[in-house]
Amino acid sequence: MAGKKKDKPTADFGDRVVARNKRAHFDYELTDSYEAGLVLVGSEVRSLRESTGDLTDSYVFIKNNEAFVTGLRIPVLKHAGYGHIEEKRIRKLLLHRSEIDKVRAALERERMTLVATKLYFKNGRAKIEVTLGKGKKSHDKRNTLRERDAAKESRVAIRQGKGY
Repeated sequence: MAGKKKDKPTADFGDRVVARNKRAHFDYELTDSYEAGLVLVGSEVRSLRESTGDLTDSYVFIKNNEAFVTGLRIPVLKHAGYGHIEEKRIRKLLLHRSEIDKVRAALERERMTLVATKLYFKNGRAKIEVTLGKGKKSHDKRNTLRERDAAKESRVAIRQGKGY
């Protein structure tokens, strides 16, 4: 009996997206993305599980070899006994040192921005996807709209031609 090990039940929490930053795809030319953990208070995690966060104005900055996200809005739980007070506060990100070094080099050398694009749960842990992006000019945004409209028109024309 001593040689047998009990199998621990694995909790399969499936991945669930809490929030997406759709505006980032329109405002930036996105390149490399990184997955980072978030340092959160318990009530913030509960709030994310119950409702959605908001990534619209969020961005990431690096200070003293640590990454922080600012502008991430997590609603306050009214029924929490001990909880977070501020919806928008600076939260620390958990990234490897090598990833932080790569990001810092891109930010300094190529004048890029680190934008939060997706907030989700992975195996029960809150994760955030941060992506390097270069800001688009207004004429680039117009081209993006034109390309999207042309792609939509072609899909509609193909659909009508096939008789769907």
